[in-house]
Amino acid sequence: MYPRGKETIWALGFFTLLLLNTVTGSFPKAQNVSWSSINFKTLLLWSPKPDGYSYTVEFSRLGQNVDRSPHCIQFSETECDLTQQLKDLKFIKETYTAVVRSESERGVSSDIVEAPYTESKKFCPYTDTLIGKPDFNFTVSGRTITINVIDPLTALFNGQNQRMSIRDVFGDDLHYSVVYRRAGSTGKKRQTSSTNVIELANVDKGESYCLMVQALIPSRGLDKQYGELSHTKCTPDNNKGIFDEYGIGAIAGVIFTILAIIIIAIVVMVVCCKRRQKEKSGKEGVV
Repeated sequence: MYPRGKETIWALGFFTLLLLNTVTGSFPKAQNVSWSSINFKTLLLWSPKPDGYSYTVEFSRLGQNVDRSPHCIQFSETECDLTQQLKDLKFIKETYTAVVRSESERGVSSDIVEAPYTESKKFCPYTDTLIGKPDFNFTVSGRTITINVIDPLTALFNGQNQRMSIRDVFGDDLHYSVVYRRAGSTGKKRQTSSTNVIELANVDKGESYCLMVQALIPSRGLDKQYGELSHTKCTPDNNKGIFDEYGIGAIAGVIFTILAIIIIAIVVMVVCCKRRQKEKSGKEGVV
């Protein structure tokens, strides 16, 4: 049996260790909680970076039970990827909310009855995800430019584990819009199609046109109807003059080369003529 003094020291040490691993008081709430979603890859973002505490994310469909992502429980990051939790197409038009709770670090107990939390704004994948930049190709025939848009892929998968395109998700609700202008001009025009093919008819024949394409979801609110603009592509200019095609420097070089050849030819001819005349004069003098 330990002497009474050692028991006291052991007890004090035990309670000190217990106090060191128990958090009292409260933690700072998460700030700037927001959704970030592109092509249905959906993140929940917030700040600040935790110091001495952690975050846990909870989410739910309106009117349904609260759920958690296993990767976002008592962790020290400031973003949570909820793509997998929101991937079910049956609920893609449902509205979600999320909560970021400030909790003790993993392995540290706390006497806080309810962890401080910050709630997000409502989020609906179908109406709120941003549609990313599409790609496209085009053909030019006379005064018609035909644009073929390539559907961007999403972060969602079908039953065969194949990535779905935005056309697979939105169907007939998906339109495409092309913004175009004549090269060198600042004036822009727009044309929309309900399919992946857009035809620009009666453009100026032979002129170069610069094109940008973006997705359009007419059923959405005005501020979320359009997706990101694609990279710009320009049709060839078939009306280029010789100076536009080759450049003044190249043409000047060709002219200089031709003149040099002509001058050299003239000089050679003059030298040859003088030599012949000299030879002829010498023969006549001998006679």
